[in-house]
Amino acid sequence: MQRWLWTSIALVGMAAPSLGQTAVTGAGATFPYPIYSKWFDQYHRLHPDIQINYQSIGSGGGIRQITAGTVDFGASDGPMTDEQLAQAKVKILHVPTVIGAVVPTYNVEGVTEPLKFTPAALAGIFLGTITKWNDPAIARPNPGMRLPSSDILVVHRSDGSGTTYVWTDYLSKVSEAWKAKVGRNTSVSWPVGLGGKGNEGVAGLVKQTPNSVGYVELIYALQNKLPYGVVQNASGAFVKADLVSVTAAARAFAKAMPGDFRVSITNPPAKDAYPVASFTWLLVPASPADPRKGRVIVDFLKWMLTDGQKMTESLSYAPLPKDVVELVQRSLGQIHVAAAK
Repeated sequence: MQRWLWTSIALVGMAAPSLGQTAVTGAGATFPYPIYSKWFDQYHRLHPDIQINYQSIGSGGGIRQITAGTVDFGASDGPMTDEQLAQAKVKILHVPTVIGAVVPTYNVEGVTEPLKFTPAALAGIFLGTITKWNDPAIARPNPGMRLPSSDILVVHRSDGSGTTYVWTDYLSKVSEAWKAKVGRNTSVSWPVGLGGKGNEGVAGLVKQTPNSVGYVELIYALQNKLPYGVVQNASGAFVKADLVSVTAAARAFAKAMPGDFRVSITNPPAKDAYPVASFTWLLVPASPADPRKGRVIVDFLKWMLTDGQKMTESLSYAPLPKDVVELVQRSLGQIHVAAAK
């Protein structure tokens, strides 16, 4: 304990003179907001002169703002496309932060046990071709469960969303009909349903609307005490989203991680992997306009990759695999900032 305390004091003492009184602004994904909020608060406690302000406005908003240069960093659960990167005023780097799961959450009358969903059932529900809770596609994997004949009310995001990107990326991999009719993006033309703003908005609508189903990041289902489904993965196993199964999804792709970290880990082949998981990224300019803020961002990222990763599990996020952490640490050298005076 004494060693940890001495290290923290030493870090504060070294950082404060070089970083100075600085406010850094960011905006974007709601998916990682709970862990980002905790990180920024803890980092401020270590560095009282540094304030990191973050607006949880959705990945689409984060991409737009970092592209326009109106924030110091953005955040997204869906990687920027080549076209989006080309539109940015400066080179944008993707820095993975944590791994999270997107889960189907529901409010079904009389259902108390976790529902099992096949890929075909999820695609059919969100396409609007499966419209009743007792449809055979839902009933078959849930034998003995009394499902009502009620209509299914679909709830989706109304804003540009990385959570939507992850969900539609998964559905595009498991359903040719979905891929052809809707596709994957942070915003899509939904065939059916009611829109909610942010993970918070979707969770709130599902919680107050009987016989509804939506998709949210795992922590939002847990915080709102909403049930969430067990999803059949590529190996045929029905897997619940938790730290172990989400980590297994990332591990399946870690060795093939591209140099820019833009990778999809949905529908992995591993038997123990949850199929709707994703890295989430901070979007950081390679050449920050304000060198002082750039130094703060680099220092924060180094802290996030070490001490910050130890805080993820309490909020139901999976930490980055060690080999990914090492790759990301090396990549931080691409962020060019002037030396401290």
